[in-house]
Amino acid sequence: MSTLIAPETERIVSAASAPSRMRFGYWLPVFGGWLRNVDDERMDASWSYTRKLAQRSEELGFDLTLIAELFLNDIKGADAPALDAWSTAAALAAVTERLELMVAVRPQYHPPAQLAKQAANIDQISNGRLALNVVSAWWADEARRYGVHFDKHDDRYARTAEWLDVVSGAWRESRLTHRGNYYTVDDLILEPKPVRRPGPTIYAGGESETAKNLIASKCDAYVMHGDPVERIAPKVADMRARRDGVIVASGGEVRPMEYGMAAYVIVRGTEEEAHRERERITNVDVGSPGYHNYQDWLANTQLEQRVSLEDYSVSNRGLRAGLVGTAEQVADRIRGYQEAGVGLLLLQCSPQFEEMERFAAEVMPLLS
Repeated sequence: MSTLIAPETERIVSAASAPSRMRFGYWLPVFGGWLRNVDDERMDASWSYTRKLAQRSEELGFDLTLIAELFLNDIKGADAPALDAWSTAAALAAVTERLELMVAVRPQYHPPAQLAKQAANIDQISNGRLALNVVSAWWADEARRYGVHFDKHDDRYARTAEWLDVVSGAWRESRLTHRGNYYTVDDLILEPKPVRRPGPTIYAGGESETAKNLIASKCDAYVMHGDPVERIAPKVADMRARRDGVIVASGGEVRPMEYGMAAYVIVRGTEEEAHRERERITNVDVGSPGYHNYQDWLANTQLEQRVSLEDYSVSNRGLRAGLVGTAEQVADRIRGYQEAGVGLLLLQCSPQFEEMERFAAEVMPLLS
């Protein structure tokens, strides 16, 4: 995914082009669920559950799992358990065979040279299945509790840009010296290199101009919040145009981007049943454990559109994708996203194990 393309094969991808097939990923439930109004979703935040889920997902045909990184639990409340992303990823690398492991990483929490080494080692364990989801952080209260300095929005992205230069350089170069505003390394040696060359795929998301320009120039894939296809299609076109400029400026040494989107999925035998389930999971009130975190998130992000409390009942505007209905209705919506250029769906559902089984049995065959 992050392989360089030869000049003779250089081609600007048309905005109308669609991926050959949709890849299906899912959020690993490291927080014990995704619903802010249901205490027990029957998926505890434990190694036992996540290992079973990851291994079964490979059998079902899922391509990727996203392992989110927060030290506190923003879904069930700060006092609830939350698994560590990187140690969980290392363990999963050893007990899975095909699944791509997309691990979220926040540059403010990880010095880049050390993270590059750690990631290369996990990539070796997994035989080239590691990917990074670079997140420029949003939770100021978590940073305070863990003793981490919290930058302002644009400063976070400036730090991220330099952080990516060090990480990518460490994977690519035999020795790296970097002296910048945020990080300094002198004659850095990183061996062994990652199996995937020149390094693991770098995914990122963001809706501010600062974020989109950074992602277009330094990342391999753009991951979007859930939205209707009529909003997603122009976003893909916009990012593709930004990337085209980078490809031209690089002389063909950068490849076209890939595009993913978060989505919450509800599949039922009838449309009425599906919408009853949607109503059940969206009645979040101001006293729920995640409500304070919702306010913190709104204060520290720059979104293209405001997010309602109902939207926040599941992560990343997942319900706006509209994957709610019968298997045929959901499959039809997915075809629309694929035609718009989306090649990866990052799904949430609850309870995750049972609903992923249903999705694999009823929806995936309609898209093969």
